[in-house]
Amino acid sequence: MLFVQPDRNIMKKELLNIDRTYPIICVRQLQKNFDSLKVLTDINLDLYRGENVVVLGRSGSGKSVLIKLIVGLLSQDSGSIKVFEKEVNELDTDELQELRLKIGFLFQGNALYDSMTVRENLEFPLVRNKRNLTRKQIDEAVDEVLENVGLLQTINQMPAQLSGGQKKRIGIARTLILHPEIIMYDEPTAGLDPVTCVEINDLINEVQLKYKTSSLIITHDLTCAKSTGDRVALIVDGKFGYEGSFEDVFINKDPEAKNFYDYNFIN
Repeated sequence: MLFVQPDRNIMKKELLNIDRTYPIICVRQLQKNFDSLKVLTDINLDLYRGENVVVLGRSGSGKSVLIKLIVGLLSQDSGSIKVFEKEVNELDTDELQELRLKIGFLFQGNALYDSMTVRENLEFPLVRNKRNLTRKQIDEAVDEVLENVGLLQTINQMPAQLSGGQKKRIGIARTLILHPEIIMYDEPTAGLDPVTCVEINDLINEVQLKYKTSSLIITHDLTCAKSTGDRVALIVDGKFGYEGSFEDVFINKDPEAKNFYDYNFIN
């Protein structure tokens, strides 16, 4: 079971081995508009192997659009997006599918199939993408990821029988079952109570250590950002207005950063 005490976040920083040789995601001068609406105007971002980067921003600031651009679900208007040193918009359909197999997603709504048990939800992406596995290998893979999120006992339950926090953890387990190199977390703590948020933040950190993943974490929850982010980037007017450690970003007296901080921790 992965859950640990909250001060584990301090130890986590000491155990990380972030490889800054080259970024596995490299975004330069990215722009994306929807008709006359300018969403992303000049995004520059590096994600290094083994690193968690948190992307913050107001609703409608383009956080989720950024993820969709990185995995080729949308096309940019201009700029460059390289993942594993390959230009995403130059990949053909087969190459794009191969790339996406290296990237796991935790959707805000968890995206579990209501008609499937927990076991079946986890088996689905595994057997779809790895067709030569034996029954024993499938069972072992399911048991491993469920044990690693602390929910092996839910294996035969239906999603309707799970709490919101349990669904989120099952969503993480389903992401992990293909052993992705990169994980995209979309609002991982949205709609959860404070205690469960702490558990999910701890789990994100444990996944980073155990599976050696690199992650982009999209959120407006500053507690999540502070707990999980090795670096934090705040989108302001379509570009990163501030970037660095959590303290670097929010020591700022600029109204945009201050108002974002105050909303989370004061209001």
